[in-house]
Amino acid sequence: MTSTLTAPVDQIIAALDTVVDPELDEPVTDLGFVRSVDIDDHGVVVHLRLPTSFCSPNFAYLMASDAQDALKQVPGIGVVVVELDDHHDSDKINAGLAADAGYHGTFGSEAQTSLDELRATFKSKAHTAAMERSLQLLLKSDPSLGVRDLGTVRLGDLPSGPTTEALIRRRAAIGLPEGDHSPVLVADDGTPVPDDAIPMKLKFARAARVSIEGNSHFCRGLLATRYSDDEGGDMSTRITDSRSGS
Repeated sequence: MTSTLTAPVDQIIAALDTVVDPELDEPVTDLGFVRSVDIDDHGVVVHLRLPTSFCSPNFAYLMASDAQDALKQVPGIGVVVVELDDHHDSDKINAGLAADAGYHGTFGSEAQTSLDELRATFKSKAHTAAMERSLQLLLKSDPSLGVRDLGTVRLGDLPSGPTTEALIRRRAAIGLPEGDHSPVLVADDGTPVPDDAIPMKLKFARAARVSIEGNSHFCRGLLATRYSDDEGGDMSTRITDSRSGS
């Protein structure tokens, strides 16, 4: 039998790595949300799982839809099937994905907002948290700086490393400048924060960051509690490649 699917396994997993939980701002692969990846001669079937059966349906649909879209971009992928397990709207979401019905086609009148609006909201929150994380790291590395000095900080002033790289990615995602001379502490539209508003902006940003990090820890715990026994304690993604000649 000639295989229709020619994509390497690592490219398939790399595509799933690009899918991010909108609220937690982490890849679904790192969070343990990818339950299994089954590859055969014709394509790939991916099963997703979430910490609870009542996770927000729009978040659930967004992640499943993004996974499907990401996989379809892989050259030689063949047929792509993404299914969400054990969610109260699994049947509806899986049917919508299979029919390529889109968000509104899947949920009808229940879809009160667009996915673009949802993405924009959480991209903004992710940028705010990344901004606060970067500035706190700078304050720790340079004791001469005070909170009110942060309005003068430019991207080029930040220490190199994953924290700064993450901030630049978040800025790019919402269309903010990425150059070294761009101010770090800005509103979502790129407007610099006035000096007298800096403490309050930083307090708000810290709350956003703590919320994201706390929710991430909580969801990991819920997922492990829900599935650890079923998976024999192994929460890693189960990958099966049954292609001819594999």
